[in-house]
Amino acid sequence: MDPSVVPLIVSVTDDQTKDRILPMASTRLEPRDPEDALGYLVKHAHQRLTALADTALAPLAIDSKAFGVLRAVVGREPMSQQEIAARLGVDRTTMVALIDGFESRGLVTRTPDPRDRRRNAVELTRAGVALYRKADAAYVAAEEAFLAPLDAAGASQLREALRAVLVAGDVEQGA
Repeated sequence: MDPSVVPLIVSVTDDQTKDRILPMASTRLEPRDPEDALGYLVKHAHQRLTALADTALAPLAIDSKAFGVLRAVVGREPMSQQEIAARLGVDRTTMVALIDGFESRGLVTRTPDPRDRRRNAVELTRAGVALYRKADAAYVAAEEAFLAPLDAAGASQLREALRAVLVAGDVEQGA
């Protein structure tokens, strides 16, 4: 029998060769470094930026998620908790907890929305605006530390490339 042809036994009781198959081609794949995967790079870059930002914001008793809420609210018309949550991609329960914490610290007020009394409009207080200013400076310093390996053009290109990918995704999803 030709050694490159392997008999195929159809059942345990049937030792007759029903078909002949050639040995499978090697399934061994060339190893690929997981650190080259875009998902890995984006995830770990995000984790690094978040760690730097959280460290910079810690003296102000907030983290990067809380700073995101301040940033979404500052200088805008009062918004509902649901609008803020949707804008930031945060679930409503998390948003309520964040706003509750801000309210207990006197950083925001929640008032019935005059257009829809079922909603509460969230607005920064003077103390909230003062905290935002300090937090923004701390966040910018963390972002600069994150981008330090790049020159100004590289940092700008990174920001533009990420924005382009996000905008394209929004268009695909009909946002």
